[in-house]
Amino acid sequence: MKRNLLHQGDCVAGMTELPAGSVDLVFADPPFNIGYKYDVYEDRKNADEYLSWSRTWADQVHRVLKPNGTFWLAIGDDFAAELKVLFQRDIGFSCRSWVIWYYTFGVNCTKKFSRSHTHLFHFVKNPEAFTFNTEAIKVPSARQLVYQDSRAKAGGRLPDDTWILRPQDLPSGLTPDEDTWYFPRVCGTFKERAGFHGCQMPERLLGRIIEVSSNPGDLVFDPFAGSGGTLIVAKKLGREWLGFEFSENYAARIRERLDATVVGQALDGADDPLTSAPSTKNGKRLDEKEKENKKRRRFVRR
Repeated sequence: MKRNLLHQGDCVAGMTELPAGSVDLVFADPPFNIGYKYDVYEDRKNADEYLSWSRTWADQVHRVLKPNGTFWLAIGDDFAAELKVLFQRDIGFSCRSWVIWYYTFGVNCTKKFSRSHTHLFHFVKNPEAFTFNTEAIKVPSARQLVYQDSRAKAGGRLPDDTWILRPQDLPSGLTPDEDTWYFPRVCGTFKERAGFHGCQMPERLLGRIIEVSSNPGDLVFDPFAGSGGTLIVAKKLGREWLGFEFSENYAARIRERLDATVVGQALDGADDPLTSAPSTKNGKRLDEKEKENKKRRRFVRR
C-alpha cells in the first residue's frame, strides 16, 4: 500500500492489507461510543460489541506496528479503563504513560461535574526499545526559570503528564516555572477549525506526540482520520503518512486540506504558552452537522 495517501473505507479491512511491522507510529482517536452522530457512522453500540470491535482494530494496530513502534490512543472516560486493560493484557501493548489532556470549554453538564479532559494512552510494543525523542519536547525547569540554580540542566526537562490548555483558567494562573502541557482546544469558532468534523485535535498536541514518538521519514498512521489532523501534522513535520476514513464526505475534505499542506509549514495554534485562544476566523459558523452534534453531545453527557 502506497504511503502519503488517505484511503476511504473501513480501517479494519484496510489494515489487513498493510504488511506486518511496517508502521512506526499510530495515533488513534476512535469513536468514543457516546452517541455522537458522525456522517455515516452511528456511535452507539452496546458495551460488549464496542469492546469487541475495539479489540479487532487494535489487534491490527499491534500487527502493523514495527517491533519498536508506538501507539497513542485518545479516548473518553466511558471506556478508558476497559480499553487500557484490554490493550495491555489481551493484545500485548505496554503502557508507558497515561496522560491527562485538560481543557476548558467542555460540554456543560447539569447533573454531574462537567467533563474537561481526554485520556491519552502512550503504548509501545517493546518497553525496552521504542522511539522517544526527549530533546524534541523538553521544557525549561523551575530551577532554570525561577531559582537560577547552577545545578539545572541547560537543556531543560521532560514535561509532566498533565496537559493544561489555558493557563489563565487555573486558580492562580500558570507561571513559567510550571512544566505542564497545555494546548488550546479547537473550539467551533477558532481559525484552526476545519468546520466539517466535530472531533478535531489541536495541531500543537499532535505535533508533540509525533515529534517525541517518531523521526523524520518515519511512517505515521491514523486509522480514524476524522478531520485529517494527524496526517496534516505528520506531513508538516516531514514524516510519511497514511490514513483511513470511513466517510466519503470526510475523506474528500481531508484530501483538500492535505493538498493545501506543505512540508515544513508551521503548525496551527498559539506558539507562546501564555497566549490565549488562537484567532477566530471572520464569519466562522458551524455547519448544520456540527450544530446537530453539539446538541446531541449536550443531551448525552448531561
